[in-house]
Amino acid sequence: MLLTAAERQASIETALRDWNRRDDVWLFAYGSLIWKADFPVQERRMATVRGYHRSLCLWSRINRGTLASPGLVFGLNRGGSCRGVALRLAAADVDDVFAALWEREMMMGSYLPRWLRCDTATGPVEGLAFVIDRGGSGYAGGLAEAEVLAAIRRAHGRYGACVDYVLDTARALRAHGIRDRRLDQLARRLTAPHEAAPRNPV
Repeated sequence: MLLTAAERQASIETALRDWNRRDDVWLFAYGSLIWKADFPVQERRMATVRGYHRSLCLWSRINRGTLASPGLVFGLNRGGSCRGVALRLAAADVDDVFAALWEREMMMGSYLPRWLRCDTATGPVEGLAFVIDRGGSGYAGGLAEAEVLAAIRRAHGRYGACVDYVLDTARALRAHGIRDRRLDQLARRLTAPHEAAPRNPV
């Protein structure tokens, strides 16, 4: 179910309830925000979050799929650790950036915005991250790899093809020196000629 504008705003206010409105704010990017941060970023730092891992665990029924043919997008799922990028937002930009982020990431309220410790080479920062709501209707945990591949290959949403989203993320991680073996393996299968999705008969 889509969140209303009022519900999204209430979620933003909850996330920022302890912010003093003077300090810059950090975000933890682990998926498309690494390569598609459509907002001004003051600083980027390589960062590691512990207790969560990157996972294609959320059905996307708007951005990278439809109700009839949902795609899969990344979430932070519990367990393990995740290497990503901490993004610093200027305090003056936070209101506008969060409004756009919630429209992009929280249309259906499938994530739980959480402040997590992000370990960087110059010390830890607290960054807001989108953690998967495992109790939500969009949670796609426990899928076999064949199901994951099939969903990625067939889905297309308002932001484009799901396969492009997955491959762009894999490329961005490699460009940042981030090793994600599961994603690398998935990307190889998605681009292997002999595993290409069959064409529909004419």
